[in-house]
Amino acid sequence: MEGRAQQLKEKIKTLPEKPGIYKYFDQAGNIIYIGKAKNIKKRVNSYFTKNAENAKTRILVRKIANIEYLVVTTETDALLLENSLIKKYQPRYNIQLKDDKTYPWICIKNEPFPRVFSTRRVIKDGSKYFGPYPSVKIINTLLELINDLFPLRTCNYDLTSEKIQKGQFKKCLEFHIGNCKAPCEGLQRNSDYDAYIQQIEHIVKGNMYRVMQYLKEEMQKSAENYAFEDAAIYKAKMDILEKYQAKSTIVSPTIEQLDVITGVQEGKKFYFNYLVVNNGVIIHGQTIEVQNKLEEPFEQLLLFVLNEMRLRFNSNSKEVLVSNTDNLAHLENLHFFVPQRGDKKHLLDLSERNVKYYILEKRKQLELKNPKTHSLRILEKIQKDFRLKELPVHMECFDNSNFQGTHAVSACVVFKNGKPSKKDYRHFNIKTVEGPDDFASMTEAIYRRYKRLLEENASLPQLLIVDGGKGQLSAGVKALEMLNLNGKIPIVGIAKRLEEIFFPGDSLPLYLDKKSESLKVIQHMRNEAHRFGIEHHRNKRSKGALQSELENIKGIGPKTIIELLNAFKSIHMIKQQSTESIASVIGSNKAKLITNHFSEVIKAK
Repeated sequence: MEGRAQQLKEKIKTLPEKPGIYKYFDQAGNIIYIGKAKNIKKRVNSYFTKNAENAKTRILVRKIANIEYLVVTTETDALLLENSLIKKYQPRYNIQLKDDKTYPWICIKNEPFPRVFSTRRVIKDGSKYFGPYPSVKIINTLLELINDLFPLRTCNYDLTSEKIQKGQFKKCLEFHIGNCKAPCEGLQRNSDYDAYIQQIEHIVKGNMYRVMQYLKEEMQKSAENYAFEDAAIYKAKMDILEKYQAKSTIVSPTIEQLDVITGVQEGKKFYFNYLVVNNGVIIHGQTIEVQNKLEEPFEQLLLFVLNEMRLRFNSNSKEVLVSNTDNLAHLENLHFFVPQRGDKKHLLDLSERNVKYYILEKRKQLELKNPKTHSLRILEKIQKDFRLKELPVHMECFDNSNFQGTHAVSACVVFKNGKPSKKDYRHFNIKTVEGPDDFASMTEAIYRRYKRLLEENASLPQLLIVDGGKGQLSAGVKALEMLNLNGKIPIVGIAKRLEEIFFPGDSLPLYLDKKSESLKVIQHMRNEAHRFGIEHHRNKRSKGALQSELENIKGIGPKTIIELLNAFKSIHMIKQQSTESIASVIGSNKAKLITNHFSEVIKAK
């Protein structure tokens, strides 16, 4: 029991902080609970960190043997997917949903001069359905907007051209109040009405720009005419639409039955995500790991996993969505398709995202068990990105700092196994450079650093980084040449503005992915060097200011100044001391000289 609890805790640590659904399984492999979450990791973790007041929840937690999840795009998608999966599996600890309790849709009826209305029933009669929508409030707002924008009929007449020509219908009150153009009497052409329907389809598919522009214009008109109540109504509608993200990737009535499979290779391991869609709803989803012991090609493994999953979930779909059909063998009664846009493309993207998060979860679990694997993987990535011959176990970074050309210093930070080694940090007071010459300061600091390491027969870094562009990089190369180390220590420069990586002799910089772990380590080193240099520079300025002020006091020499610095640390603290307190360190006569000096300074101000 304790072993299983520990495994669950480790799994929870690696769950994604994304919206989606989570499934709890008992020891027999049965789904006992399905939940939705804005943040999967936080929600699942709450079950195990809080003492549930509900006895049923406590029993549920005790029975959890495994956790699976499916990442989606939005919280709304999670809500809809949870609804469909609960109906499919009816887990024991979920609130049971009745069949007639479903989410509303917008229907564009398959008929002449189509009606547009909300419904909870999806009927396969050729009509177009859009949704489902997570609340009636949103769907009513959309329908109100549609009716404001377009004069549509609301009657249920069968408006065939024959019946209209026979004059079987009469225009009603909706025509007289401007809500309809009376197609029932032939006062509106079918083509004009269909143009309305095309615009309405754009709106319900999620093209909200046009609607938002309309609402904004109406709100401004109302405000200009001092109709502030109307303006507030338009503003409220805008707020509702901004919160609503149209077009779910979870359900689509245009998709009847299909499978989705995507895969990724990492080393000798392959990861595949498989989804089953039936009647427009995701009813199964699973991600698995496959070890390719016989080194079979990716396409062959994908087909193997697909066949296994279709048998496991009893899928009879004739269409399978994949990322690439190249080299896929032809299977009888099965059509492979690579979608480029629309609902099917959204489903493919969803599957690919779940593969990615599954790999991240496995990687985090491995790193929790063996932290060294994390460092090794990052170092291997840096070695590859920076074209290094050796694994960069030891890296160093330099940064310069000065204040108006004075107190020039340089900082060197050391990273070992991808992490700061603060005991090895060094700073350099620049001695041979006069004025604010950043390049010469860099040359001096690097020269002194590696001259010392050579003299001590210490290990040299596998990567040297200088904070700056081509100029600083050239200064670093010059220092290495002076020590005959050029080519023996790989050196690069990182420019801050665009995070450009410069290599010696290359005219064009390297741009790493902003999310790259290699770049994050280099940025960490650069930031550490900057922080360490600024800290030393600030201390040096403060010490210099203190010493110069104390040196102006007649009778106070360098030895006394050092004693004061050791005792009180700063000029501010010395000024706060009484004559007796200072006398305890340097004697009463010198103490009186100092307190009298500061008293006269205060009077002069």
